[in-house]
This record gives sequence, structure tokens and C-alpha cells, in this order.
Amino acid sequence: MRRAVGVMAGVLAATAALAGAPMTAGAAGSVGGYRFTGAPITIAFITSVTGLAAPLFQEAPQGFLARIDLQNAEGGVNGHKLVPLVINDQTNPSLDATGVQLAISRGAIGIVSDSSLFYGGYKFAQQAGVPVTGSSLDGPEWGEQPNTNMFASDTGSVDPKYPANTAIGAFLKAHGGTIIGTYGISISPSSVSSAISTGISFTHAGGKVGVLDTTVQYGSVDFTSAALTARSKNVNAVFAGMGDNQNFALATAFKQAGVKLKAVVFPTGYEADVIHTPAWQELQGMYFSAEFRPTVLPNAGTRELVSALQKYQHRSPANFPTYVVDEAWVGADLMIKGLQLAGRNPSSASVIKALRGIKSYNGNGLLPESINFSTIFGHNLPKQCAWYLQARKNGFVPLSTQPVCGTYIAGTATAQG
Repeated sequence: MRRAVGVMAGVLAATAALAGAPMTAGAAGSVGGYRFTGAPITIAFITSVTGLAAPLFQEAPQGFLARIDLQNAEGGVNGHKLVPLVINDQTNPSLDATGVQLAISRGAIGIVSDSSLFYGGYKFAQQAGVPVTGSSLDGPEWGEQPNTNMFASDTGSVDPKYPANTAIGAFLKAHGGTIIGTYGISISPSSVSSAISTGISFTHAGGKVGVLDTTVQYGSVDFTSAALTARSKNVNAVFAGMGDNQNFALATAFKQAGVKLKAVVFPTGYEADVIHTPAWQELQGMYFSAEFRPTVLPNAGTRELVSALQKYQHRSPANFPTYVVDEAWVGADLMIKGLQLAGRNPSSASVIKALRGIKSYNGNGLLPESINFSTIFGHNLPKQCAWYLQARKNGFVPLSTQPVCGTYIAGTATAQG
């Protein structure tokens, strides 16, 4: 891990290094032949470029910056150039809070979050009346009062009770699982709930829970004991809602311990560079869920994303976008939609109002289901959907052109008090 630095120094250094743009910009100027006539508009982006979560999030700014650059190349928003402000929370909840305060102090009209630790800073955005878009992976605040300034661009919102869904359990059962082991990171409310809800879902599908472990420490990669426990419980199905390094370490430990697995699902790890890692051999036959449309199943949205990443971030199309890059892209895209609808002189308040009026959003086809932000707050989408891909020798192979969907199981709740 990279060495720690001072709070403000670390945030500002990451901002300057990653944003690739000055903190402020002149009112006039031009990009791609367009001349900006309005004052520049700053949009902040918070993620974990360093620290324990860096292996998962360090590429996230690419999606955010590519979407901003594309919009500026198309004339900005209503004559305003967009200025990116990228902030590194260093995988530290207190620095996430500092990052939100920094964004507000720098005059950001809105914040895009792509961090598992945004629960550390969301209150400051709510108190300041600043709109937030982005990934809802960090906690239930995306659907809790009074945080109606928050718009999850991946799920719309969340039910703070985190009810279980039929999809994952039915998938694992259909692919041969009978006894499941589920694993979550102790400090992440969404990771804990995903482990619990997967167990409920699997039971609902007719399977049994052998291991439910929600005590995994963030960044820990020693799963020797976990593998031996799973073997003793005859576990043959696994779901792990952790980062790539932890999920892959778990898979390796299970193989070394002789655990005979029939169905394994990881919600992260669908990434081009994984194919070239030592872990790839251990991952053969395992399944990866994709919350956003995989680029191997191209449509207008995937083509636009891949083209912008190549043009503005020099990312090869072969290096298809990761989960966090997708999250950053749609987070920026939704914020831009709010700005466009807010008129020529937008404010944070008018952007919030505009976002709450959006009745059909799917990230230009990147999302499997459209979101109605006028009704979704505090609720999950009626269906939970994802594409599934299997790790095979030469890469990831989608099981179907259509996503697999499930419905929520009435009366279930997995939130931890």
C-alpha cells in the first residue's frame, strides 16, 4: 500500500494529479470547436485511488473524466464548461468526509461517488443541499430520509431494510449448488447485507446455508481457515461480496483445501486484466455478475463508453471497462442529465429538482432496467437484474444476451442495526 499522507495534502494532491485540469477555469474558452459562454461548472468525484480499496477503485476516475471530456467536446452544458474535481478518500471514511467538505468548499455543484466508504461523508452533502449521484454500494443512506439529494445511478435508490432477492439463489441452485458459503466485509453494510440476503435467496430456492461469514476484515486475504470450515460443512456453492483480491484469494484457498465447488458467483472481477493474473487458472468455470451491460454484448451505450475511454483516457477497447469505471461513467452521466434539465443557470437545488423529475433513466442502455427517480427513493427497483459471464480459458463468456432477473422476497430484511 502506498504510504499515508496528511489529510488535506493527500486529497489535494490526488485531485490535482488525477483531474488533469486546474481547480478553476475561465468563463470563456473552447473545446472541439465549441465556445463556452457561461461560467464553468465544477463537478466533484470521490473514490479510493489509494489504500486498501485501491485495487478495485484506482481506475474509477477514467469513467468519470471520460464522460466529462465527452460532454465538453459536445459543447458542455447550456454553454457552461464542466470542470472535474477528483478527490481520493484513501479508503478512509474520515477522509471521505473531508473530501465531501473539500468539494463543497471548492464550489462543486454536485458530487459523484464511486466509493465503498461514502457513508463517511454523505451527511455533509445533505446538509449543504448538494446533489449526489453514483454508486449505492456503500450503504443504505441512498434510500434513507432526509437524503433526498442522493440519486443512485446504478439502482435508483435502495430499500434501507435490504430485502433478499430471488435472482442469485435461483442462479446458484440451477447451476448445481446445494450448500452455500456466503462472505461479506464487516465494515461495509452493503457487503454484509449481500452475504445475508444471498443465503436467504439460496434457501428460498431450495438450498441450505453451510457458512455465513460477515466478519471478513477489509483487505484480509488469508482464507485458509475459511476454506477448511467450508470443506467441513460440505459447501459446494459460494457467493463473496468483496473486492477482487479478496474474492480471488478465497477461490485459491478453497481449491488448495480441496473444496469441491459447483457454482461460484463474484459480483466484481469481470475485468480484462484478470485474465492475465495468476488467479485466472483458479477462476476457471466460476461466474461473474455484471450490473452493467457487458461490452461483449454491444449496444449504443457500450459503444459510446468504449469510444470515449479510448479517445480521452487512452484505454484500449480490449481493456473493457470494469465495474467501477461503469459506475463512474453513469454517475457522471446522470449528473450531466440533471444539469441539462436544470436550465442555463443551474444551482445545486435546481439540479436536485431536475433529477427528481427524471422518470426513465438507463444510462443509454448500460443498465438492465430503467429508473424512475420521481418514485424510487427508499425503494428498490421491482426487479434486480444482472448479466452473468463465466471464466473460460480464453476469457469471459456471457451465458445469455439477456440479463437474469429476480424479484424481492416479501418479509425479508438483511440490514444490520
